[in-house]
Amino acid sequence: MIYIKASTPSPGAAAWFAGVVLVLALVAGGVAYAQEPQRLPTVTLRAGMHNIVAMVARTPEQRAVGLMHRREMATHEGMLFVFEQPAVQCFWMKNTLLPLSIAFIADDGTIVNLADMQPQSLDSHCSSKPVRYALEMNQGWFARRAVGPGFRLAGGPFGN
Repeated sequence: MIYIKASTPSPGAAAWFAGVVLVLALVAGGVAYAQEPQRLPTVTLRAGMHNIVAMVARTPEQRAVGLMHRREMATHEGMLFVFEQPAVQCFWMKNTLLPLSIAFIADDGTIVNLADMQPQSLDSHCSSKPVRYALEMNQGWFARRAVGPGFRLAGGPFGN
């Protein structure tokens, strides 16, 4: 049997302990909030006769969260990632529950390359050359519509 001697904490120790409890409560609350899918303004894009309603992730914070924690997404919905400068863009699927396909897109709307990404994976999927845009859709969306490299999207930042 183990006996523990209890004593009254000093005022400084009690304040420190209360601070730790408060920080833990705030962190736990933040984690619960962060697990909600983000809702962002949308733009309508077109791939030939197919309309896409894409949430637009413009800030580093919005891009970092992306489609994380989303359990479902309508067929015509996706997320357009907008970067400040053209660069080789790489994506992974940590905390992303849906299988997705990603199109890396040049400034004029031309798809540079595509990749299929598996849920909850840390595998990196990168553009084959510098781009400012990436579009995530449900996995297989591009293939089912014969949309591939060289295809030009319209609408939003890509014009008519």
